[in-house]
Amino acid sequence: MISRGRRHRVETVTNVLDDSEIERLLVVMAHPDDVDFGAAGTVATWTDAGIEVVYLMITDGDAGGFDDAFPRAEMAGLRRDEQRAAAKCVGVTDVRFLGYPDGRLEATLDLRRDIARVIRQVRPDRMLIPSPERNFERIAPSHPDHRAAGAAALDAVYPDARNPYAFPELLKDEGLEAWTVREVWMTSAPPNPNHHVDVTETFERKLNALRSHASQTAHLGDGLTDMVRGWLTANALELGLPEGRLAETFQVVPTP
Repeated sequence: MISRGRRHRVETVTNVLDDSEIERLLVVMAHPDDVDFGAAGTVATWTDAGIEVVYLMITDGDAGGFDDAFPRAEMAGLRRDEQRAAAKCVGVTDVRFLGYPDGRLEATLDLRRDIARVIRQVRPDRMLIPSPERNFERIAPSHPDHRAAGAAALDAVYPDARNPYAFPELLKDEGLEAWTVREVWMTSAPPNPNHHVDVTETFERKLNALRSHASQTAHLGDGLTDMVRGWLTANALELGLPEGRLAETFQVVPTP
């Protein structure tokens, strides 16, 4: 057990699927850049291992940005382009968008159906989603859109995507057979992280992905590197990893 202040984190998951067992992986996030802040280093390790990774962004991030002079009507298109560029930095070429409004996301039946549709299309062994729970120690990652995306994605995993009688139009009209996702990883500072990935070797690619989101990160300048390195260093120290290592943390949920 490694402690920092009053916090204690224990590695408890022993049945995480080995990457060699994973053929396809679906990432579902609320906004462009969410996956890159939370897990781009890990995504790079997956694509390096030959895993096919697909990104599904629920919104276009049209409420983001820091430049008041930039035309608001053009923000969605810019952020889609930024996410595609960021994805390439970590080996992902299939990036999809649902186009829900940024900042107003709710875990509706329509959203569950739309995520279940993509699950049945991609047929992933593992999914990466935001945590549906609020973290009171780190409130920023618990954006309402993140929590809504996580809740809808988890409901789409169970029961929607695997139940052939849920959203019957997906099978009847679109020919999409039911699919069971074997494992879900949650990011966005889940309250009970139980697994980590050492991303020291892929850190620069993570930074390049984050820099691709210039509308969101350019104002940070060189501070972006220090900020992200600080987060990942703190994770590694809390986990008891050797000095100089960097880690991303997750809550893994078996879902067979």
